[in-house]
Amino acid sequence: MKGLPPQLHLRNLARQGGALLALRLLVGWRHLGRWTLRDGLRTIPVAAGSVGMGCIGFPYHPVIEVTSKCNLSCIHCHVGSSSLGVSPPFEELARLIRGISQIPEFRMVVFTGGEPLVREDLPELARVAKGVGLPVVIATNATLIDDGTARVLRRSGVVGAAISLDAVDPGLHDRIRGKRGTFEKVMRGIEACQRAGIVVQINITAMKENADHIAEVLRWSHRRGAEIGLVYQLVPVGRGERIRDRALLVEENRRLMRTLREVQREIKTVFEPVASPQYWAYLLASGSSNLGRRLGGWTFRGCTAGWGMLYVKADGDVWPCPFVPLSAGNAFEGDIGEIWRKGEVFRLLRDRRNLKGSCGSCRWREVCGGCRGKALAYSGDLLAEDPTCFVREDYPSSL
Repeated sequence: MKGLPPQLHLRNLARQGGALLALRLLVGWRHLGRWTLRDGLRTIPVAAGSVGMGCIGFPYHPVIEVTSKCNLSCIHCHVGSSSLGVSPPFEELARLIRGISQIPEFRMVVFTGGEPLVREDLPELARVAKGVGLPVVIATNATLIDDGTARVLRRSGVVGAAISLDAVDPGLHDRIRGKRGTFEKVMRGIEACQRAGIVVQINITAMKENADHIAEVLRWSHRRGAEIGLVYQLVPVGRGERIRDRALLVEENRRLMRTLREVQREIKTVFEPVASPQYWAYLLASGSSNLGRRLGGWTFRGCTAGWGMLYVKADGDVWPCPFVPLSAGNAFEGDIGEIWRKGEVFRLLRDRRNLKGSCGSCRWREVCGGCRGKALAYSGDLLAEDPTCFVREDYPSSL
């Protein structure tokens, strides 16, 4: 790369600083100084997607499903992964990684699955990415990570591990993940990553089973020293379609977003929601700081589908989000840069004037946009209003 490293570009730093200060002013976050000094720059390539979610990191978030095989059977898996999944050839993935590196917006890459570590050649794939200047984050259940594996991954170019943890109650976590003994293995994997110098991101998937346990996981993440985290919500796609009735609806979404705001004040770990972009509209609508609202309006962009994220399936199909199963083309058959720039589904999502219903008329449209995955799953229309939005009820002036 020429010139300054991407994490030092002034515009990128300004956006990250604005997002952090907005969080401080709108939430009352108490750890701005400590987090910035200790975790700031090292988390930038890990916490990608700031164009989409207002978070601290590179603005764009390319994700590659390096396999659909998995050693677990999580009840909510959007991939529907199993031990019988498929893994693309190494050469196809290497070519794709090189193609992604040629897209100016992309400064890192995520390897996901399935479980990416079922691929024995994962370190080699990471080295390909490292060789073309892309730091690597792996999205993993962490059950296959020990000290030796973590050290190999770190040397190969893996800078972050996004580790799934749905409860700190071992029995509940294991029931959600579909296999007994998973929790203890996850704990060992987290510790191994931290010893190896890999940034740990905690990923939680909220559903009715664990909604009352989320605050406990947030606080545990702070105590464990995790730098960042994401609170997903169950979207009924893949295996999650079988448990549609366990997804959070309007009232549960409202309670979860209030919990996230309240707990964020006291913990250092920066958590952000996925599939609930109303959080950003909620912070702005309820915030009392004019500066915080101005900064939030600049940095928050809500739903990341199509403009903050590119998601490549194991078969090469390119989706705008793991919860939006609409292909813009095939990365193994076409040019990934062309698909990113010109794919029809990406074009639709990049202009929020295309949104319908209350999402289309909402004053917070540009900082939220509603979850496109939920809109599609519940109505069959990608551009429909998000059926789990609580902001339109709590703040009628938004419409």
